[in-house]
Amino acid sequence: MIDLHTHSTASDGTDSPARLVEVAARAGIGTLAITDHDTTSGWAEAAEAAGRFQVSLVRGAEISAIARTPGWGTGVHLLAYLHDPTHPDLLGETERTRADRESRARRMVDLLAEDFPITWDDLLAQTKPGTTLGRPHLADALVVAGVVRDRDEAFATILRPGTRYYVGHYAPDAVAAVRAVRAAGGVPVLAHPGADARGRIVPDSTIEELAAAGLAGLEVDHRDHTPDTRRRLRDLAESLGLLVTGSSDFHGAGKQNRIGENTTAPAVLEAIADQGALEVLG
Repeated sequence: MIDLHTHSTASDGTDSPARLVEVAARAGIGTLAITDHDTTSGWAEAAEAAGRFQVSLVRGAEISAIARTPGWGTGVHLLAYLHDPTHPDLLGETERTRADRESRARRMVDLLAEDFPITWDDLLAQTKPGTTLGRPHLADALVVAGVVRDRDEAFATILRPGTRYYVGHYAPDAVAAVRAVRAAGGVPVLAHPGADARGRIVPDSTIEELAAAGLAGLEVDHRDHTPDTRRRLRDLAESLGLLVTGSSDFHGAGKQNRIGENTTAPAVLEAIADQGALEVLG
């Protein structure tokens, strides 16, 4: 089985990179991608574990971006596979995003602290050194404080966009992000593009624009996509000559997603490997 979208404690997963690889191995995953938000800090630990557990490893990241159309924009996530982590264009964007994520988290903690027993130290207690900070860590702090039952409740109520506690963060333009991933030798795949429960979905016209900029594929098989959405996206990918992937978006205990619940075909992995600047390990 090939699972190309998972998260560790380097961002908002609950398993360390090594534990993530172990979980994958025990679930029968033969090839795993580690794709933490805007960081590659988990790569080395995951690579060491992949050798021990005999799991092939695709090194990647999930890049935050904004797709802009007249009158509005929507957040999108690009799965970047097998890119050079030191390339200045992409590294500059991810470092700027990570810095603004931290500033945003501080602002949100200040707002939450006006009504709930939450401090900055409470947030940090839910992270590891170097973690890419995000709303899931705020959610975890709220759970520990007894304000909500779990992450899902926090996201559905206190932390959802539109509340007085929500603050946005910087992210690059999606077209520029696709080009930056390609410049770094990476293979960009649009993550869960039809997940309407997350907010506005990316319109087909924007996906066409991203394809023209170098987008390699669409993550079609994902738990947040209905059967009708999967059919629509599969047809769109075929019409644009894009690869079709399937992934779990596993976060450990942070989400209900099960590792390997959606997978990618071997031929698609081979095509990704052929395009990437780095090799698949193992």
